[in-house]
Amino acid sequence: MMKKAAVILENVRNIGIMAHIDAGKTTTTERILFYAGVLHRMGEVHDGTAMMDWMAQERERGITITSAAITCQWGENQINIIDTPGHVDFTVEVERSLRVLDGAVAVFDSVGGVEPQSETVWHQADKYNVPRIAFVNKMDRLGADFERTVSMMEDKLSGTPVPIQIPWGKEDRFEGVIDLIGMRAHTYKEEMLGAEVINVPIPEELADEVSLHREAMLERVCDFDDELMHQVLEGGEIDKALVKRAVRAGVIKGAICPVMCGSALKNKGVQQLIDAIVDYLPSPLDRGEVAGRDPNTGEMVGRNPDPKEPFSCLVFKIASDPHTGRLAFARAYSGRATTKAPLLNPRTGAREKVSRIFRMHSNRRKPMMSIEAGEILALVGLKTTTTGDTLCDPTKPIVYEKLVFPETVVSRAIEPRSAADEEKLKEALSRLADEDPTCTVTEDPETGQRLIAGMGELHLEVLIDRLVREFNVEAQVGKPQVSYRETVQGESREEIEVSLPIGGKTQFVGLEMVVKPSTPDNGISFDSRIGEEHAPESFIAAVEQGVREASSGGEMAGYPVTGIEVALTRLEMHEGDTTEIICKIAGSKAFRQACIHAEPSLLEPIMSIEVVVPEEYVGPVINDLNGRRGKVLGMGSRGEHQVVQAEVPLAEMFGYATALRSLTQGRAVYSMQFDRYDLTGTAVQEQILKRIGR
Repeated sequence: MMKKAAVILENVRNIGIMAHIDAGKTTTTERILFYAGVLHRMGEVHDGTAMMDWMAQERERGITITSAAITCQWGENQINIIDTPGHVDFTVEVERSLRVLDGAVAVFDSVGGVEPQSETVWHQADKYNVPRIAFVNKMDRLGADFERTVSMMEDKLSGTPVPIQIPWGKEDRFEGVIDLIGMRAHTYKEEMLGAEVINVPIPEELADEVSLHREAMLERVCDFDDELMHQVLEGGEIDKALVKRAVRAGVIKGAICPVMCGSALKNKGVQQLIDAIVDYLPSPLDRGEVAGRDPNTGEMVGRNPDPKEPFSCLVFKIASDPHTGRLAFARAYSGRATTKAPLLNPRTGAREKVSRIFRMHSNRRKPMMSIEAGEILALVGLKTTTTGDTLCDPTKPIVYEKLVFPETVVSRAIEPRSAADEEKLKEALSRLADEDPTCTVTEDPETGQRLIAGMGELHLEVLIDRLVREFNVEAQVGKPQVSYRETVQGESREEIEVSLPIGGKTQFVGLEMVVKPSTPDNGISFDSRIGEEHAPESFIAAVEQGVREASSGGEMAGYPVTGIEVALTRLEMHEGDTTEIICKIAGSKAFRQACIHAEPSLLEPIMSIEVVVPEEYVGPVINDLNGRRGKVLGMGSRGEHQVVQAEVPLAEMFGYATALRSLTQGRAVYSMQFDRYDLTGTAVQEQILKRIGR
């Protein structure tokens, strides 16, 4: 058991590395770990030796699938790093990591610039007000363009990008970086894998360009420091410490994003990036009080990042470990908790006890004696706690805002290969769903068919692969299926009376309900127009529960129902003969009947797609998208390639990677992400219903 030195919170940085797939996140993280002394040799994504990509599937596919956590020291500072996936199918890993981080490094490919998943993760960081630094990577690649990437950031992303470095050369002539704050050029000794940084004067031929960039930088950052503003207006010598102070202030406010550059693969620019993480990204103290609610009163309460305050933490990830079992990754916001100390889970009301605490180094563990404010550690021994739950001091309860995850869009039928594997498969699927909130397992009540659903084809491939590798379960899987939804296009008013013998006596309730369409992303909204003086609140709540249970499978095709406003306008009771049970039954029945009479319709997932393609193949690509019921939204250029932006129903996109490769002789790439649910149209709806036998 490791005896822990006191954590100096101002020296702690909890950060994430985020980007579009293949922008170089994991390589950048591996270099940070190498220069910080955690690794004694550099791991590489392309040869399957990256420490942060520890899952077998990650090493084989060369992508990050789960968010891996690791800690390193940089001088007196402790940096807790989470390397997140870039593939859209694993975007939930980014979402739940950003929820508990204090800062982030956004990595951009200097050739591709701001790519679709770059935008997605940026907006996720906006959602949680996470301050950022940008690192424009791959400056050594053919087509690298720092200025264009910064310009794309200005056009497409929130916040103001402020270059605090510019590249010294580019492509095969990329020498290093020029520091606009310290006004020095940095190059790197290749024979020492870039570990030795050589500081030299700025080359004369770059003096004018550097001067222009520095002036622009000072103009943008001086607003955040009065003393610096005074020096800039005076026109004298500028104090470097004041510039750094101003940049830090702007970053913590979320007003600016310092932009840096380099080539992680070629070992250039990474040490300066680590310095910037320490210099500009916030500590837990800078983030200040974290707001939550008192679960007993509903009032807003807060916790400060202080080990002396009552303990509180948020569990943001569940993982299985072959040696320790179920791991719960938690960010502590206040106080200090040791093993065996009783903790309250306000959601369940259960008392939990942590049996062991670990600091994780990718998939390796270091035992700890306690967890305290500002730390991200893994807890063992929790029974009922799951992703998004708060754990706190039972005498000072608090609940932090829960994580909200996107709906699944693709499913596959899954069955055990033999009856002997049935229980093993059930257990394995249960554990996968426990770990991954975007993995759902359902069973069709009519056919008994079991479905596993996720965020995309790759997501399901990885989940099914894990069944074999980690749980030793062989399964038969069907072809990918689209997860449709049901809604209504019209309005219907339904009046019903229900009289049933329940518990030895006849129970009665009468009610009137109105349903009408809303937007698909609104789910089911329920509004009672009956005052409490006319009906007990528990009866109204029971009607709502009946509605929500009925919405899990529609009358049209059995798909989940969404995008409907429900209004309860009348509730008739007989004294002594009406209970919550009969109200729930009536609510469910009225909702189903109302939907049948309100023009029920199918919704399908619509995907946003971007295809980067050589100009000579643009025509065939667009024709193919049109043939898939796609709609081209716009076109642009990116270097020597054209960028086609479109939206296409997911049902038409299975096997698209192979088709695109054939159309363009393997010279195009695409990315796709869920955009929304939309109506299928009558002809497509009839085809779907015919296919499923409805």
